[in-house]
Amino acid sequence: MLSSKKRFGVIKPEIRVLGIDDGQFVPHTQGKVIVVGVVLRGGSSIDGVMHTEIAIDGLDATQKLADMINNSPHRRQLRLAMLNGITLAGFNLVDIKKLNELTALPVIALTREKPDLNSIHDALKHLPDEEERWRIVLGAGEIYELACRGSKLYMEVAGISVADAERIVLLTSTRSCLPEPLRVAHLIASGITA
Repeated sequence: MLSSKKRFGVIKPEIRVLGIDDGQFVPHTQGKVIVVGVVLRGGSSIDGVMHTEIAIDGLDATQKLADMINNSPHRRQLRLAMLNGITLAGFNLVDIKKLNELTALPVIALTREKPDLNSIHDALKHLPDEEERWRIVLGAGEIYELACRGSKLYMEVAGISVADAERIVLLTSTRSCLPEPLRVAHLIASGITA
């Protein structure tokens, strides 16, 4: 269990970062959605791809992601996991602190728009296990604003300092404001499920 924030010191340009995003799905349906993880060296070179499936609007994302990461042959090289927000497959929420504990990897959750907590809370009222889901949302912690290539990103972090998270996001954002690990994971996941 990783209880303190990982201190990176010097962050190498070739840091191995896992970007995670889900594929396309029909909202408000039952079933599973593919989630793709892409291992990038810095923001330039793909070293590997992994995948899992999670339930639409379920509560299995945290454990399924931890299993995907821990069972991957790339696990020993990874230094950080990066998510496209804490919600996958609708409202299958990722508990970033628990994911950090289960994998011993720092976790950064990024979004292009600042999460509207009031709207999220209202949406959760229509799902089972509302209190557990709300606990996960609040447990992600403070939402930090980050300037990146003339745009803004919003991030929540677990197991890493905000300063180190910002440095890694900027280092891996080589082609757009969105870091390459997330951009590539999104392209692959969307391409598989289109």
